[in-house]
Amino acid sequence: MSDLQTMLPLYMVTSLDVVFLIVAGPGCVHCLRIRRYFLRPAIQGRLLALNLQSLEKMTSIRLSVSISSSSSSFLGQGSISSRTQKSSFPARKSGTCVCVVTPTTEKTAYKTKVSRNANMAKLQAGYLFPEVARRRAQHMVKYPNAQVISLGIGDTTEPIPELITSAMAKRANELSTLEGYSGYGAEQGERKLRGAIASTFYGDLGIEESDIFVSDGAKCDISRLQMLFGSNATMAVQDPSYPAYVDSSVIMGQTGQFQKAVEKYENIEYMRCSPENGFFPDLSIVPRTDIIFFCSPNNPTGNTASREQLTRLVQFAKDNGSIIVFDSAYALYISDDSPRSIFEIPGAKEVALETSSFSKFIGFTGVRCGWTVIPKELSFSDGFPVAKDFNRIVCTCFNGASNIPQAGALSALSPEGLKEMYGTIGFYKENTKIIMDTFKSLGFNVYGGENAPYVWIHFPGRSSWDVFAEILEKTHVVTTPGGGFGPGGEGFVRISAFGHRSNILEACKRFKQLYK
Repeated sequence: MSDLQTMLPLYMVTSLDVVFLIVAGPGCVHCLRIRRYFLRPAIQGRLLALNLQSLEKMTSIRLSVSISSSSSSFLGQGSISSRTQKSSFPARKSGTCVCVVTPTTEKTAYKTKVSRNANMAKLQAGYLFPEVARRRAQHMVKYPNAQVISLGIGDTTEPIPELITSAMAKRANELSTLEGYSGYGAEQGERKLRGAIASTFYGDLGIEESDIFVSDGAKCDISRLQMLFGSNATMAVQDPSYPAYVDSSVIMGQTGQFQKAVEKYENIEYMRCSPENGFFPDLSIVPRTDIIFFCSPNNPTGNTASREQLTRLVQFAKDNGSIIVFDSAYALYISDDSPRSIFEIPGAKEVALETSSFSKFIGFTGVRCGWTVIPKELSFSDGFPVAKDFNRIVCTCFNGASNIPQAGALSALSPEGLKEMYGTIGFYKENTKIIMDTFKSLGFNVYGGENAPYVWIHFPGRSSWDVFAEILEKTHVVTTPGGGFGPGGEGFVRISAFGHRSNILEACKRFKQLYK
């Protein structure tokens, strides 16, 4: 019946009990489907006659067709009747049917002859955070009056200090003057900002402003670094880890197919980081790879690697001739003596580069400004400096960060700006403590949080997406399922401390009601 509902009406047939008709379904252009139909009200269809002339006699009569199909097919004599006139047409051989009017065919979108990138087809479902946002939107449709609190996507919520926005506004206004206008900037970023980054974050570690590439964020630099290393490079990632490492590897063609049984891609080494090993991989069982992605403090677990652990990681990279991509996007959340930079480890400049961002320090998630450090000592197997190739990547694909965010970043690194920055970080860390204390009081095993804005909560034996759905359905609070960060995250949920204090308190109240 459903295929008939898409057909256009042609004639009206009334006062009939049963009649044999030949009807073409949608898309039947080269081969007509022949069916037997019983007349009943409500469904309009298009008639195909074995003999067009037998219908021409009725062209002056407006007939209506009400039909319902059966599963039987036939090719035989047909008849059409109205209250005043009857017409019939003889049976003909299959293949001689003539359509009363040209059948309507569904329009298909124009397709080019360009093949889809096969690597894109390897990607599983949607990127984690847009998928979380999609489910949040579905929930809001289901519960339009609910106060939904988002503690899932790690997006900052507190306003950027006026000191910093004023600096960006000033730079923007200067662009409307002859004296203040500037076009393309230095591809590695403005020298003043690079110098401020070097002195603020790397102090006496031997990092110079010429080693720094200012960018539109660490996430963007991760993809540019993948382009730098190429499709033949092999990768190792912490498991669980930030999804951009794995997805960018897939897009670059560095991986095989996704193995559903183990929730892993072929040709990526997943370094398991769990409570049992202190969230630091057992390097003795990790095969050699060209590149090692390592984030500390870690997203999503919130764990921070110790000096001794990072020393082992650097030695492991040296023994294998690998390059460490060290993500320090949450370094300023560290409050103990854990290293904030991989370059605090002796010898790291020979085997590591570092990427970071202003996003979680001062609320630049939408403004977009970050940096990557590539020391002069870091080279490829042929001795060519890694920094020179990365400079070529930047010149070809990017052209450097926007001058307006750079003005804001420079202001953030002033003495007054740093005070504001640490104030914002302190606020989020207080949120973290509230969340940690809540789940500890409920008897959960809670990880992270001390040196990171994320709390990693264990739900033994449960699917992380099921826990995500349960919390959303029963508390209207959005979290992030640990399984979205890799197979090592299954059974965990990440809760972000990025939120207004009132929302954090309300969310924790709901958690207590759910799990008391």
